[in-house]
Amino acid sequence: MHTTWLPFEWIVAIRFLREGRLQTLFIIAGVALGVAVIVFMSALISGLQTGFIRRVLSAQGHIQLLPPKEVTRLLRMGASARPGEVEAATVQVPLQRLKSIDQWQAVAQQIRSMPEVLVVSPVAGGSALVVRGVASRAVSLVGIEPALYYRVVNLPDKIVQGSADLTGSEMLVGTELAADLGVRVGDKLRLSTANGADTTLAIAGIFDLGNKAANGRSTFVSLRTAQSLLALPGGVTSMDVTVRDVYAAEVVAQRITAATGVDADSWISTNAELFTAITAQNTSNDAIRFFVGLSVAFGIASVLAVVVVQKSREIGILRAMGISRGQVMRVFLLQGGLLAGLGSVAGSLLGVGVLVLWQRSVHNPDGTPLFALVLEPALFGQALALATVTGLAAALAPARRAARLDPVVAIHG
Repeated sequence: MHTTWLPFEWIVAIRFLREGRLQTLFIIAGVALGVAVIVFMSALISGLQTGFIRRVLSAQGHIQLLPPKEVTRLLRMGASARPGEVEAATVQVPLQRLKSIDQWQAVAQQIRSMPEVLVVSPVAGGSALVVRGVASRAVSLVGIEPALYYRVVNLPDKIVQGSADLTGSEMLVGTELAADLGVRVGDKLRLSTANGADTTLAIAGIFDLGNKAANGRSTFVSLRTAQSLLALPGGVTSMDVTVRDVYAAEVVAQRITAATGVDADSWISTNAELFTAITAQNTSNDAIRFFVGLSVAFGIASVLAVVVVQKSREIGILRAMGISRGQVMRVFLLQGGLLAGLGSVAGSLLGVGVLVLWQRSVHNPDGTPLFALVLEPALFGQALALATVTGLAAALAPARRAARLDPVVAIHG
């Protein structure tokens, strides 16, 4: 191997590594295993989290805007109270009536202007009774604008029969509800609400949300149809919002509330336990990275410390020939960087191989992969940077020790 074109420090560093081939291979293998663990765990946790979040958000927006709740009021004794008596009060929880978000069009326009927001979809929802012959079921009625709502919830992908195209005379029902009522695409159902409004709609499609309860109670109609049935002319009961960064949903929700005064609930606040579990996973992943990096650092440092002892005579001769202490330090720093860099590349390849085998061998009960395999270039860049920095840091102490060797003592030692 011709290395005459390399700087002097590189030539010496590579020669030291080649002369100790066995220990070099062992430390590269150790670094590779550490990096493989980091790559595997990071990609696995990322894939599992992506899958969990996709399932949670498959049937809801990142943020939901709701009208303010009715406030409590005091029922006082008034004129019947005698002078000097303390007036008693009874707190009565008010009935939460179905009502629209005030000036929702202006609110929606204001929210759409926020750079973090992608889609704002108005929804008119409430309770209804669906009737077919002598059979009836209480359902959740959801009125939507398909062009907007389907960008929040990908309902067309959940259609198992028919289509997701909605007109004012059509509706979508879940698989459980269709089975209970014995209906299929094209059949008609009568919808009625508590205020006495009713209408007859044809079934345009049957969907499967992946949840038996939701499939048995959810129905979708056009926004205008729901507004008519729920006595909400031109009104909406909620708005679903999607944002660019799902993990920033809570921050965006607080900004929306501060700017508009409308209550905004993010998926993070409504799924607090899940988000806590995700945070715990990230913390455990960081802990794994730290301890793996620490073990790699100790391994590299111990090997280079041995090299300093083994090569002390050579180091003394080089110092006697006029090599500076800085050059000696760079020789050992380069060894640490090379060991970490080669181990990182090997570890990344090993981690990817294990990930592919794991994904092919472990599946969900329905046969689908347990997690989505997402190999982001940033992950390998981070692994390489972490390993290289760790290698350089581990080599620092042996390098300083080698640079401080007295040439005369080293040669005669």
